[in-house]
Amino acid sequence: MRKIKKFIKWNFLLILLGILGVGAFYLVAYINPKLEIKSANSFSFYDKNDNLFFTGNNNKEWVNIEDVSENLINATISIEDKYFYKHKGFDFLRIMKAMYMNVINKDIVQGASTITQQYARNLYLTMEKTWKRKLDEAWITTRLETHYSKDEILEGYLNTINYGQGVYGIENAAHFYFDKSAKSLTLAEASMLAGIPNSPSNYSPLVDEYSAKKRQKSVLNMMVKNGYITEEEMDDAYNTTLTYYGKKEKYNLATLMYYQDAVIDELESIDSIPPSFLSTGGLKIYTALDIDAQTVFEEAMQKNMTDYTEAQTAGVMMNPNNGEVIALIGGVDYAKSEYNRAVTAKRQVGSSMKPFLYYAALENGFTASSRFLSSPTTFTFASDKTYTPKNYADKYPNKEISLATALVYSDNIYAIKTHMFLGEDVLVKTAKRVGIDAKLDAIPSLPLGTNEISIMDFVGGYGSFANTGYKVNPHIIKRVEDSNGNILYKAKDTKERVLNESTVFILNELLSNTYSYDFVDYSTPTLISIAPKLTQKYSIKSGSTDTDFWTVGYNKDLVLGIWYGYDDNKKVDSSESRINKMIWADTVEAYFKDKETSWYDIPEDVVGVLVNPVTGELAKETDKKKHICYYIKGTEPGSDGDILSVEKQEEKKEE
Repeated sequence: MRKIKKFIKWNFLLILLGILGVGAFYLVAYINPKLEIKSANSFSFYDKNDNLFFTGNNNKEWVNIEDVSENLINATISIEDKYFYKHKGFDFLRIMKAMYMNVINKDIVQGASTITQQYARNLYLTMEKTWKRKLDEAWITTRLETHYSKDEILEGYLNTINYGQGVYGIENAAHFYFDKSAKSLTLAEASMLAGIPNSPSNYSPLVDEYSAKKRQKSVLNMMVKNGYITEEEMDDAYNTTLTYYGKKEKYNLATLMYYQDAVIDELESIDSIPPSFLSTGGLKIYTALDIDAQTVFEEAMQKNMTDYTEAQTAGVMMNPNNGEVIALIGGVDYAKSEYNRAVTAKRQVGSSMKPFLYYAALENGFTASSRFLSSPTTFTFASDKTYTPKNYADKYPNKEISLATALVYSDNIYAIKTHMFLGEDVLVKTAKRVGIDAKLDAIPSLPLGTNEISIMDFVGGYGSFANTGYKVNPHIIKRVEDSNGNILYKAKDTKERVLNESTVFILNELLSNTYSYDFVDYSTPTLISIAPKLTQKYSIKSGSTDTDFWTVGYNKDLVLGIWYGYDDNKKVDSSESRINKMIWADTVEAYFKDKETSWYDIPEDVVGVLVNPVTGELAKETDKKKHICYYIKGTEPGSDGDILSVEKQEEKKEE
């Protein structure tokens, strides 16, 4: 009996201490200054001309609770927090139930966040799951509950919640989805919108209407249980056919949200930005977005992909002189898939890896005329391991060809021989030098792009060729200011020379031959199909694997890299190889229309020589094909430094 009394006594004391602790917590929250919530959670994105193109919350879009449909309010409370008007920020019974269900199922199957807690979470820039953040959220939740009425908290929540498709706030959502004000929403419309915030990427009716309708049914069922509507009203609302508007007042591009998401991703990586909107009063984010570039990129993509509805494409347009990303596409249509392939995905780059190999070769004594025999070859390595690469369509010249021709035809045998001649680590080091951060394996197949690289990373690497040898950091954000105009972050415009300018010039000239009719011989250049479209001079390289097609190219003013394939790694048909090439050509030509651009100046130590492009030898009158290739002075064909057949040179050394 004494043990029972002692147990009751200690439990009573623990409960009393808990009540006193919670009371003290709320008292301290009450004593603290009132949070300014209307200016919080405001983030505005500006393009390169300082024109506003996106706002997450702005006072002019803030709608009073009186101007929100009762249907929407009741639907939101029913599905998100039915005891909202009864608790003080935390639903402890719901928390215990959620913990029990999660333990039973050994997984997180149920959440317990109240509307106030969700609102407190919205006042943060990042979604990192740390104990500090959770404690901060609890503290903000308590301060909200002690300083604001329930209607004020609900008003703030509805004005800042994410309704998918880059739409924040109920007034914006009502206009975007149904072209009407929040006050005019019907029960059917309101129950559809109320279901979205739980998972905007899954429950937006523009993304997946089937899942959205299932979620709407759950919302309506909860409204019936909570006494807001009758079962008959539920059935009528559910069976109402909804027509979706799905447009924004301006900048109504299907791909612009990919750029906006990339802004948020980059913002979260900047250490100087406070993690809480409450610390900044909102943010003004000035970006490198060129809306004209984004528009022509999207139009080219849509024009060329109409017959391939299951395929995806992604790409990055970058200014190579400062690393600013002026346009970005993360997929065909953000409304159908929010997965940002331009930022997140890593794919095999195929032969578009070869320019880094050939830069290293030129740097190590090769010239445009250096020859290797290209025929079916099996390479043998340590422990008797073998590697048998193949040329595209099993097509071989079965003779010695020049580096210029090997690059234009994307000859795999020549590439592997060059790779092995230089040493497998040379290509890895060259890629790292220009800023490619992906993990690259020093293996025989590396020049054929068997490692996976992100588009942003890859385009940044090509930027070093485009700007004649400087390493740049691809970035989207130019500067960030708080609500008072104080600069919190400014991108550093720094460039580090990592490549030789003359060698880069020679490589750029070689890559401009990938669509040249001068190189039509036993095969055709890999990008000859887009030659009729191009009115400017570009350096371009394509690449392909069984599952990925790439086109990356540039001049001194722009780098554009495009990937094409399927999210499930489905094999890509060879007939689809033209698509990303056409997108590339249509994009750059539209971008440079009515713009001035020029080619690179020839360095003083570089000379142009008319050669037979296939053999690399000085051109003869009898040669049907002739082309000017460039060389460091003293290494051109016929000079003392002339090296043609690499293999024969090696044989002479051995003798």
